[in-house]
Amino acid sequence: MTKFPHFIGGKRVEGKSGRFSDVFEPMTGEVRGQLALASRAEVRAAVENAKAAQPAWAATNPQRRARVLMKFLDLVHKDYDALADLLAREHGKTIADARGDIQRGLEVVEYSIGAPQMMKGEYTEGAGPGIDIYSMRQPLGVVAGITPFNFPAMIPLWKCAPALACGNAFILKPSERDPGVPLRLAELFLEAGLPAGVFNVVNGDKEAVDAILTDPDIRAVGFVGSTPIAEYVFKTATAHGKRAQCFGGAKNHMIVMPDADMDQAVDALIGAGYGSAGERCMAVSVAVPVGEKTADALMQKLTPRVESLKIGPSTDPSADFGPLVTKEALQRVKNYVEIGVKEGAKLVVDGRGFKMQGYENGYYMGGCLFDHVTKDMRIYKEEIFGPVLSVVRAKDYNEGLALASDHEYGNGVAIFTRDGDAARDFATKVDVGMVGVNVPIPVPLAYYTFGGWKRSAFGDLNQHGPDAFRFYTKTKTVTSRWPTGVKEGAEFVIPTMS
Repeated sequence: MTKFPHFIGGKRVEGKSGRFSDVFEPMTGEVRGQLALASRAEVRAAVENAKAAQPAWAATNPQRRARVLMKFLDLVHKDYDALADLLAREHGKTIADARGDIQRGLEVVEYSIGAPQMMKGEYTEGAGPGIDIYSMRQPLGVVAGITPFNFPAMIPLWKCAPALACGNAFILKPSERDPGVPLRLAELFLEAGLPAGVFNVVNGDKEAVDAILTDPDIRAVGFVGSTPIAEYVFKTATAHGKRAQCFGGAKNHMIVMPDADMDQAVDALIGAGYGSAGERCMAVSVAVPVGEKTADALMQKLTPRVESLKIGPSTDPSADFGPLVTKEALQRVKNYVEIGVKEGAKLVVDGRGFKMQGYENGYYMGGCLFDHVTKDMRIYKEEIFGPVLSVVRAKDYNEGLALASDHEYGNGVAIFTRDGDAARDFATKVDVGMVGVNVPIPVPLAYYTFGGWKRSAFGDLNQHGPDAFRFYTKTKTVTSRWPTGVKEGAEFVIPTMS
């Protein structure tokens, strides 16, 4: 049985708390290993290592820090197949999807290699009589990331790469459900030349989270997870004087206009709604066809596609998606389907009875499809995080726009149409942070920022892109004047440009 320790001070460190958590393989339902759960003392040991290592790392010029990230990229590419296999076995997503998880993380590492450019400040010569003003970006010190199970490579890399590029030391608290990849990434960073102690991994539960949120030497915290926990992390972290960027749940709508290419729309819904078993914060979970004719046409094409989805083990290259991450997650999704039935939604496709031959103890579930869902139903209001798609019929464009805008979550949204005016109007007016036009999962590329609105995000700055460098640095502004030999005497008024 695999033992999952911590990674502190450049080496794997066995847990000392006496508390452990089982790590399961979703394909089979078997226990894969045991994860050490950190105590407050163990989190503090990681902080002390980070605090000791950070000044020398910050003093390393940005170009040399970028070279470490370049070497890390090379090492990950050499280890790609093994990392993808490990990720798939612990999470349950297919190998192909696991490779995409890693790739989207590496793209932020690639962007972060531009640290020398992003860290540049501003300079004004002669801002006043003999006065020059310039600004500089400096690292915060020790920062932390608390990341979710659904992207065990991508989200840790989104958090740590810009933080490290800026000269910070980083403490990662990954999900307890799939800890193998984060530990391996830590080893690859060390192999790439990152000094010991600059990147630490502490595995754990709420005790470790609270230790991070209250530790006085941790200056900033990034989080991705459910909305209730995101709100808790944000409030606790900021109450203890930390910067925080916390991303929560989602209920992503896809508006299907009457003029949309219906085959393209159905392909988009199948991939975005059921890929990774729906365990994505950017998954489309609500389809909004505009007009009854559009809705009927959509359902006619969508239903057989959902019925024919291929569910299989993560190692099956022909599978559309694999198992859910845990037995508890599977039961939670099934419970939501039952709620939807009781609320009066029409369950057109019921995947709850799916069993995988040879993997009867795995956490598998077929795709589910609801029609005639209304906005007062729990299955519409709450995040299900599983292979369940709800169809909410809108009578016209304005009702579709309002559905997406009025929902408490504002992570992502998409519109499928051939009408440029409608697309432009929608993108301008919809009250959601990320918008796709004929793109079902509008995750921006690494040089733009990623982040939702409303109850999907807490904090002022988004993930990756320029916002990441703003979040992980503080700006210092210097106003200088060198004596000219002319004595001017004391000044008792506030300095001005006069």
